[in-house]
Amino acid sequence: MTERDVVSTTKPDASQLDPKRWLALVVIGVSQLMVILDATITNVAMPKAAEAIGLQPSDIQWMITAYALPFGALLLLGGRIADYVGRKKVLIIALSGFALASMLGGAAHAPWLLFAGRALQGVFGAMLAPAALSLITVTFQLEKERAKAFAVFGAIAGGGAAIGLLLGGFLTEYLSWRWCFFVNIPIAVPAAIAASRILRESKTSNRGHYDIPGALLATAGLAALVWGFTRPTAESGTVDPVTGQPELLGWGSIQTLGWLAAAVVLLVAFVLVERRSSNPLLPVRIVADRNRAGAYLVGMLVGAGMFAVFLFLTLYLQIYEQYSPMQTGLAFLPFSFGIVMGAGVGSQLVLKIGPRLVIAIGAALGLVGLLLFSRITLESTFAGTVLPAELIMAFGMGFIFMSTTNLALVGVSNDDAGVASAVVNTTQQIGGSLGTALLSTVAFTAVATYISDRAPSLTDPSGLPLLISEGTVHGYGIAFRWAAGLFALALVIALVLVKAKKDDLPAGAAVHMG
Repeated sequence: MTERDVVSTTKPDASQLDPKRWLALVVIGVSQLMVILDATITNVAMPKAAEAIGLQPSDIQWMITAYALPFGALLLLGGRIADYVGRKKVLIIALSGFALASMLGGAAHAPWLLFAGRALQGVFGAMLAPAALSLITVTFQLEKERAKAFAVFGAIAGGGAAIGLLLGGFLTEYLSWRWCFFVNIPIAVPAAIAASRILRESKTSNRGHYDIPGALLATAGLAALVWGFTRPTAESGTVDPVTGQPELLGWGSIQTLGWLAAAVVLLVAFVLVERRSSNPLLPVRIVADRNRAGAYLVGMLVGAGMFAVFLFLTLYLQIYEQYSPMQTGLAFLPFSFGIVMGAGVGSQLVLKIGPRLVIAIGAALGLVGLLLFSRITLESTFAGTVLPAELIMAFGMGFIFMSTTNLALVGVSNDDAGVASAVVNTTQQIGGSLGTALLSTVAFTAVATYISDRAPSLTDPSGLPLLISEGTVHGYGIAFRWAAGLFALALVIALVLVKAKKDDLPAGAAVHMG
């Protein structure tokens, strides 16, 4: 989408305004809420789902990654398809497809079916999200009304994660984990019917070809990278004679190195294709600007750390703190509250000191929160360790989300505004999928090392279950330390790459929340 496709250069009169535009906002908002919900609603359900379908602990992370990877990798292509085919049409198709994907995931009786359902949700979500965002822009032609609509859209994005965690906990505890999927059906179907009757169709007049080679290379490269990150914890086919546990492939195995090498080749090929394409999926000029490059790298690193917290903290609370699914959902409320509060404070602070320092402060707070998370043990308490870590990290992330979204628009032309904004969301989702895979591998490798180092000294075999529990929580702590390292890198990137001043921010910076 380009600004010239959807924004009139003259102020429209009342007869040109869509009389159903506020009803349209409800439909668009519900559609966006469903996408946001599904990024978190299955988190709380993971232990129950894994138990029901025989999912191995090392593969639980695929419930997150299978959704985040196609969503992030196809988001830009989904936006391009919506622009050319028609935003209303694509929204209706995506809602219908999302409902079918949810039905498949909810009815899954084997891990591969569950992952297939999640992956299809990600594919249709990658079509739905940019179509919804574009429809707001074309539906609200008055600047003040558009600002209000985007504020509502931002509030949905900010609060949707919390609703997803709470709803996931409620459905898992009182109905079944499968309803974390089925619940999308009574949302998507009425929304699709309402969209067909309320929304106006719009599409770009600036036709061009789809960047299919770029989309295939990017998706294949990211998939190979994620798969390569998971290979070190794959079973090698041999068993440790002391612990009786399967031995792992490790980082030096041919499988691990081969997939990582393939990922590098595919992603380099993607860059070369984008440089030569007349209508690239990701214009190189977008990422060539140091401010936007900094925003995207920070978004990717922060996404990696955040998704890791959702995964490991969910497992820790339910398995070792014996929280019910509903209690787990409630335990994440402070995290969402902290993000909203941080975004509110950061939106004012960025206008006074600029995005560079706000992002750096946010990354520093996230680093402190993750270091606190890394101290969890079997004896840790929610009030003593988890709650302060949640609040500190989330407050910092509110700073980051708000600032990077606005930083991506610094100095961008009208024609590139849409793709520049979309890449922020894309990098966060890609970071989430890569970080979840990498940090899961780090955690389970640390667990295996911890157990193999201490098992030979056990004098009583009955102590092995406790050793495994201690080793698993130790592995979570190691993963949190690695995530803290990612936030430290984000802090350095913000200070080195970001040069934009407060006066460089686009008008209305305080409105854009993420």
